[in-house]
Amino acid sequence: MAHRGTQGRTPDATEGGVTDDAACEPAAPVDAPAGRETVSDWNIANALTMGRIALVPFFGWFLVARAGHDDTFRIIAFVLFAVAAITDRIDGDIARKRGLVTDFGKLMDPIADKALMGMAFIGLSIIDVLPWWATIVVLARELAITALRFVVIRHGVMPASHGGKLKTALQALAAGLFVLPLPDWGHIGAWVVMAAAIVV
Repeated sequence: MAHRGTQGRTPDATEGGVTDDAACEPAAPVDAPAGRETVSDWNIANALTMGRIALVPFFGWFLVARAGHDDTFRIIAFVLFAVAAITDRIDGDIARKRGLVTDFGKLMDPIADKALMGMAFIGLSIIDVLPWWATIVVLARELAITALRFVVIRHGVMPASHGGKLKTALQALAAGLFVLPLPDWGHIGAWVVMAAAIVV
């Protein structure tokens, strides 16, 4: 009777009813957290970014058509420019709120900004609203930043900084005011904003 505790067990039994074979089995793999799932580049945020790039040639055509002397075309150009600039804000908000941030979006968003701003300043200089020196100063810095992005891309994508976003916003405001068919005195405010964009 004293040895009864060991006689009633099967050879594989252990304390707690778990067999030795089960105890030796490897643990089932744990699923990766949902936050680490790969986000597809085919999403609404990136579509808005690419849509902004697609608007650039249409905006440029209406801006320089008829040497910029047609007020209706200039207003259409302003509307296209405003829509494109607004999508810059919307696509970023959507990407962050819905978890759609991708390396493709981080790369293409600032490139889309520079394409829009570049077309605006070059177009404004073509129609003699903005002197070429101002356009060259702005574009030289933008090209340098873009080149830097492509240099560091092998080590990871460099997203746009808050300072870069502020500069882009100031440039967009200044360019939008210049695009509108305002009298010369109406462009004074645009020059003030432009000076701030160059300094930032």
